[in-house]
Amino acid sequence: MSKLSLAEKVSYGAGDAAANLVWRGALAYMAVFYTDTFGLAPAAAAMLFLVVRLSDGITDIMMGMIADRTQTRMGKFRPWILWSAPLLGLFMVLCFTTPQLSDGGKLVYAYVTYIGLTLAYTMSNVPYSALMGVMTSDHNERTSLSGYRFAGAFIGGMFVMGFLPMLVNALGDGDSAQGYQYAMFFYAALLVLLMLVTVVFTKERVHSEVQLSGSLGTELKDLAKQLPWLILPLLAMTLFFYYRNLPSAVFFIMVFALLWWLIKRLKASPQENASRTQRDLLDLLDNKPWLILLGMGFLTMMFNGVKYAAVAYYFKYYVGNELLAGQYFIALLVVSVAGALLTPKFSALWGRKNLFIGILLCSSLLTGMMFWLPAEQTLLIFLTGCAAEFFAAMMPTLFFAMLGDAADYSEWRTGRRATGLVYSAGTFVQKTGGGFAGALVLLVLAWYGYDGLDKSTAQAAIPAMLLLMSWIPALFGVAGAALMWFYPLDEQTQSQITDELAQARAA
Repeated sequence: MSKLSLAEKVSYGAGDAAANLVWRGALAYMAVFYTDTFGLAPAAAAMLFLVVRLSDGITDIMMGMIADRTQTRMGKFRPWILWSAPLLGLFMVLCFTTPQLSDGGKLVYAYVTYIGLTLAYTMSNVPYSALMGVMTSDHNERTSLSGYRFAGAFIGGMFVMGFLPMLVNALGDGDSAQGYQYAMFFYAALLVLLMLVTVVFTKERVHSEVQLSGSLGTELKDLAKQLPWLILPLLAMTLFFYYRNLPSAVFFIMVFALLWWLIKRLKASPQENASRTQRDLLDLLDNKPWLILLGMGFLTMMFNGVKYAAVAYYFKYYVGNELLAGQYFIALLVVSVAGALLTPKFSALWGRKNLFIGILLCSSLLTGMMFWLPAEQTLLIFLTGCAAEFFAAMMPTLFFAMLGDAADYSEWRTGRRATGLVYSAGTFVQKTGGGFAGALVLLVLAWYGYDGLDKSTAQAAIPAMLLLMSWIPALFGVAGAALMWFYPLDEQTQSQITDELAQARAA
């Protein structure tokens, strides 16, 4: 088992600091940028967020397969972090640029640049997440590494979420479109620098002896045959989420019934008749820890994503001080760093499963209390939000550490390991949750008649903003706690799996 140095853990954390300049930082302001500066209608922006998740469902899995089959002197995953860094920085700037186009032209531009941003993020973050699974085989070290990762993530997010409103004001000189663009040039340069730190100062150590057969081209052709079964569930979820009517509900039920029948049939057929891609996917569908974590990733991202996307609206219209949103984000992220770094200690005391359930319930209760806080009680708003965030910060830390356990479990049961595929599904479901969270915020605001270019509509939408900061995310948190109850791997079982895999690799 590999013990990691402090320098390597910090260097790994620098990569998520870079990624979260985009993910936790810039995307927290994307909804309010699209409605209040770029000029999109809330419903159109909501559909944009949902449609882009369809592409993520394909590209994340493709990227996981490609990364698993990459062989270079640098390893499987670090080269992709290096190659994707300039692309991610470029699209970060383009997404927050407001061109002089018609309304239709702006919508097309928003789709192209946002899809480009998510593709670049996939190229970077799927391999980055999988890198954790091959830096060490010690599951306790992975939990510690995950703590440093998310400490870096929260610090990176803080630089955007906390300071972006002030930078937009300072650099835009009254022109928010110019302010957003100039601020993103600065953040893009910082992003590339931090990713280089991760590439240079980390190392891949865990190498499975089980080789993945078949050329990459053959595997991708095989994946293309399975694409309808990947796209249809996402399409059904998207249509039902957006339209919420009888035809979309019927389509949703039919698609998932057909998918259940197909999976059952594939499981019953001889393994030798299945293609490599089908075997990889069936391994995951037989992996109960991974399936539960998949649901947890979506629910916890909805829990956190809804709150984060609503903050800018909440402070702008309910509290009445737009710049306080930046200060609130800074307070949340300072607390988040402490929560992420303390996760390994709490995990050692209570076990990851029990800790996960406890933090979900505590954070949900505190989040629900936000509904009753008066607008003038800003200190109480900050204290309650920070207390909820301390527990919420442990959620992604535990989630990505436990994905490594799910990869171990798959190798222990089947003799096959596809770390990139396991983590690609984890990053995909987080991005899906983030996209659905942003869309849900915009849809709820639209239900209350909000129009970002007509400020007179904001007063009627304040009840929506209160719900989005409190009970709506709290419901997702409670659902996550209920799901986590069924997670099958306790600390003793995971230690046994880790030891047996170490013996098998040594042999």
